[in-house]
Amino acid sequence: MFKKISAFLAVALIAGVVVATEADTKKTVQCVVANKAADMSKSVDYKDGKVYFCCGGCAGKFAKSEKKFAVKANHQLVATKQYEQKLCPFSSKPADPAKATEVAGVKVAFCCDGCKGKVESTQGDEAKMKLVFTDAKFAKAFKKVAKKK
Repeated sequence: MFKKISAFLAVALIAGVVVATEADTKKTVQCVVANKAADMSKSVDYKDGKVYFCCGGCAGKFAKSEKKFAVKANHQLVATKQYEQKLCPFSSKPADPAKATEVAGVKVAFCCDGCKGKVESTQGDEAKMKLVFTDAKFAKAFKKVAKKK
């Protein structure tokens, strides 16, 4: 009986941590148009995922000019764990987790210290995001997370 209760509590604890982590991630998501907290009920489909906005007006602006907001939208897809990194965004070689740095709150890994240094020597989150999350680099280095069955 004790083992069953312990197992149940362990499963409940793990489930709670997963839910809390997902909630924390979504709480910190920023609108890709306005620099405000995103409302998870305001979204549009983008690259087989969802991009979140602070209001319907920003969703409309994004729909009219996706290309203008692509860097921030690509970043948000990774920040919300809809996409994950597979390769170095510069070389398309396997990324080394030991050669990672944060880009606007998202951990990004590189193949070597040279590629990592390009980002670390760049000033400001916006400039760093433009190095890593352009459409071309995003297509090479990041892939959609497979849905759990």
